[in-house]
Amino acid sequence: MSSSQQLCLFLLSKCRSLKSAKQIHAHVYKNGLDTDPLVAGKLLLLCAVSISDALHYARCLLQQFPNPDAFMYNTLIRGLAESETPSDSLHTFVKMRRQSIVLPDSFSFAFTLKAVANCRSLRAGLQLHGQALCHGLDSHLFVGTTLISMYAECGNVHSARQIFEEMSDPNVVTWNAVVTASFRCGDMEGAEHMFKRMPIRNLTSWNVMLAGYTKAGKLESARQAFSEMPLKDDVSWSTMIVGFAHNGLFDEAFGFFRQLQREGIRPNEVSLTGVLSACAQAGAFEFGKILHGFLQKSGFLQIVSVSNALIDTYSRCGNVAMARLVFQSMLVGRNVVSWTSMIAGLAMHGHGEEAIELFHEMEECGVTPDGITFISLLYACSHAGLVEQGCAYFSKMKIVHGIEPAIEHYGCMVDLYGRAGKLEKAYEFACQMPISPNAIIWRTLLGACSIHGNVELAELVKARLSEMDPNNSGDHVLLSNVYAIAGKWKEVTTTRRSMTEQRMTKTPGWSMIEIDKVMYSFVAGKNPNVVTEVAYHKLTEIMLRLRAEVGYEPQVRSVLHDIEQEEKEDSVSKHSEKLAVAFGIAKLSEGRIIRIVKNLRICADCHTVMKLISKVYQIEITVRDRSRFHLFKDGVCSCRDYW
Repeated sequence: MSSSQQLCLFLLSKCRSLKSAKQIHAHVYKNGLDTDPLVAGKLLLLCAVSISDALHYARCLLQQFPNPDAFMYNTLIRGLAESETPSDSLHTFVKMRRQSIVLPDSFSFAFTLKAVANCRSLRAGLQLHGQALCHGLDSHLFVGTTLISMYAECGNVHSARQIFEEMSDPNVVTWNAVVTASFRCGDMEGAEHMFKRMPIRNLTSWNVMLAGYTKAGKLESARQAFSEMPLKDDVSWSTMIVGFAHNGLFDEAFGFFRQLQREGIRPNEVSLTGVLSACAQAGAFEFGKILHGFLQKSGFLQIVSVSNALIDTYSRCGNVAMARLVFQSMLVGRNVVSWTSMIAGLAMHGHGEEAIELFHEMEECGVTPDGITFISLLYACSHAGLVEQGCAYFSKMKIVHGIEPAIEHYGCMVDLYGRAGKLEKAYEFACQMPISPNAIIWRTLLGACSIHGNVELAELVKARLSEMDPNNSGDHVLLSNVYAIAGKWKEVTTTRRSMTEQRMTKTPGWSMIEIDKVMYSFVAGKNPNVVTEVAYHKLTEIMLRLRAEVGYEPQVRSVLHDIEQEEKEDSVSKHSEKLAVAFGIAKLSEGRIIRIVKNLRICADCHTVMKLISKVYQIEITVRDRSRFHLFKDGVCSCRDYW
């Protein structure tokens, strides 16, 4: 190997950016090594696999090389298979077959089958399977294992098992693949049967079962398997923490994390981001602060993904100032996720102007925004009533940054217009979208009709939703809300009767509050217990004081039934967020901020009550409802009554 080759390979081993790769390429070309298979292959591998934004450059490299070998084709096929356009990987494989004398090998088929799995194209998978059979590679261990995974992703568990049964000597990776295939296709019994058949179960095999159970929501089965494991590693613990958190069992997720620490196991990046995610979803601010201290002492904040998760945790726990502090402490390593997380945090707290300022700062720092960044930015504009700015950024996203709007961006625009009361504009925008609006977009508009009381448009939008998702109880409730506000009790009765006939049930409202690192949940109408008795008793006292001191009168316009005034007042008085705040006042010491997480949109009456409580009791209350934060202080809400 020449000294020039050695130097180029050394430079490539240190390369971390597309800019550096281009400079090295120029050096390679200058020294006549651009046709050297070893150097050109390493450069191609770097651009196709290692550098995130260099895939287009890798394509150019392959096109320019005079006689690419199988390694070069396979490298590009591999990179494209993992990209946002995996179908391009198939095109590259076809080009290899048509334009090259190079025969595909096991890697060619394995990488292309991965692309097929990501595309979920069973037809292409069957064709590739046939070609692998013609080349005698269908029984190859690597190819066979990938075939199993491909069929699973395409929903054909029968073919996946057939491939497995025809393999002469499957290894543990193949066994794990067929178990995963069963889970992927929803065949729990099949997965358990294959697991029991395994001649050798290693730690990875047990972790596959844990992952399968938690993703399927079978948490007791996961707990049982976890207890039976002969050995556990950080992946096992992470799977349990993340799995329970994602299924809404936050206390259990915290419990696994505490147990991990008691056993002296050092948590990894996944378990830490998992437990931070649990804190974020549950609004567990105090537990999040404890984690923050641990992360600082143990040096985990040097990991960008962990710092990003901490930003999200503080934002979702109602303390955007702490989120900003973590963000500012990231002196190096801020990536697009870091900036986007901070923009999203400001957005959910209603700080639209600050979110826009941070976006401009992001651009000035040379960080390229992605589609998720613009979702957060549009969300910020929507929740702050910045209609003109939102429209401008929607245009800028495509014109300046070349990002094609996705369904989520269109949904943000419908929400932007709808919240501002521009309902006809929102409807017109939805109808003129280049892609068909999904149920979420129509539901967003229906929600706006509910806020602004537009009966005619609500009926029109509900008709659309009935065609797409006829069994959604929330849509019926929103329409019933519109009718109730308009005093159309006959229509309310008809809508509610329809729900009863279709056996629909309204999603129960719940609220959570953290007291001394313990999460308490309240559900309106739930059977009383010791905790709720305390809450109800305190709430009665609070409501009497509000009536006496500030003349509070319940707002009952949105109560869904044509019932007596006293019954309406009783109905709104028992909403879960009122119970949670009452429990917080009863249990928390003076000066403590009350932090509540709610699964539904806060109603107008509860919003008024929170403002009055903050004034009369001189406390701060944060409520995170389904879409944003409300900070109540001195009788005023941070949303400026725009939500």
